Amino acid sequence: MATQDITADQFNETITENEIVLVDFWASWCGPCKQFAPTFAASSEKHPDVVYAKVDTEAEQQLAAAADIRSIPTLMAFKKGKLVFNQAGALPPAALEDLVQKVKEFDIDAAIAAQENAPSE
Repeated sequence: MATQDITADQFNETITENEIVLVDFWASWCGPCKQFAPTFAASSEKHPDVVYAKVDTEAEQQLAAAADIRSIPTLMAFKKGKLVFNQAGALPPAALEDLVQKVKEFDIDAAIAAQENAPSE
């Protein structure tokens, strides 16, 4: 599956309607973003069960601000609508592959249950 550009209007629906979503926050003037783009696209071809979304921070400045993007590229991973990874910087192919596998294996339901059952202070 290829990457898809998303806007602020599509963001919440995209992350809540899909099991796993990786979001690449980028800009056309950003050198590291341009270097990361082929890696992100290649990974999308290996994992058709994962949505690979791209947000142009220049066109979607309000969304980038709401997501607290301070450096680009920034990669976020969501599982069942919950943020499970957020890191600035371009990942090399092996690190991106490792991240995708870890997100797939991560038991978000158990994590949510543990958080809900944790004693509050």
